[in-house]
Amino acid sequence: MRKRFGFLRAYVSILLVGTLLGFAAGCSKKGNDDTIAQDVQSKVTADPVTKDSAVSVTAKDGKVTLRGTVKDQATQKRVEQIAQEEPGATGVNDETAVVSQPSAADQAANMPAPAPAPVAPPPPQPIVVPAGTELVVTTDQALSSKTSKAGQTFLATLARPVSLDGNTAIPKGSSVTGTVITAKEKGKIKGEGELSIALTNITIRGQNYSIRTSSLDSTAKGKGKRTAVTTGGGAAGGALIGGIAGGGKGAGIGALVGAAGGLVGGAFTGNKQIEIPAETALTFTLSKSITLPPPAQ
Repeated sequence: MRKRFGFLRAYVSILLVGTLLGFAAGCSKKGNDDTIAQDVQSKVTADPVTKDSAVSVTAKDGKVTLRGTVKDQATQKRVEQIAQEEPGATGVNDETAVVSQPSAADQAANMPAPAPAPVAPPPPQPIVVPAGTELVVTTDQALSSKTSKAGQTFLATLARPVSLDGNTAIPKGSSVTGTVITAKEKGKIKGEGELSIALTNITIRGQNYSIRTSSLDSTAKGKGKRTAVTTGGGAAGGALIGGIAGGGKGAGIGALVGAAGGLVGGAFTGNKQIEIPAETALTFTLSKSITLPPPAQ
């Protein structure tokens, strides 16, 4: 009986040790991934060649993923090199796109093709995403009237696809770049907190396009008062951000939905600054159409 009890106790101990070791290994792997991503992000921000690039870095199981936009191929290669040279990195997945002016050869390549002969089928038509189309995105990073700066770029991801005539024109997950138009910290006694943002670029199937959208604008003003406003930023009206709440401790802050039904705004924090947390869903409206290449035949 004693021998059987001793055997069971030893078996349970082995199971506990194995579980603890597996848990520790998992935590260590996640910690290593976080360290790799933070180190690469810091080096990209500090490097004189890549410091102005809007690039975000993540890592999983040692593999580094790069997303965002760079100004040219030389900058793109430098970002890849920084990631490849990071200790502990096991590989690099570069999803960045080059944002540059089209060359003369590119412009010539995009010229309309000559009219086909009467017996030939008509050429496929470009896809035109019209002005007024809604782009629903989720932010990749937090934005704030207190910490953000005018001219700062930010990254976002298209949260739902854009379809035309039953076909997907812009797929879900497309990388989007935006800019902070205005960011002003709210004073403790007086003065307004302001935050205004708009989208500037979108990468569709590996090709980057410049875009123009309405701006999303929000103002926190007055001592103990918070409001969300609609303004006509850009070429079209903006949308509501945040919540409206009266002053007073414990007052509720409600998320607003814009007239088009697509915006979930950021909330005001306890210090009454305008805050848009990471992963917030925002709806922007195209103020100028986007012309995309014809679908593959």
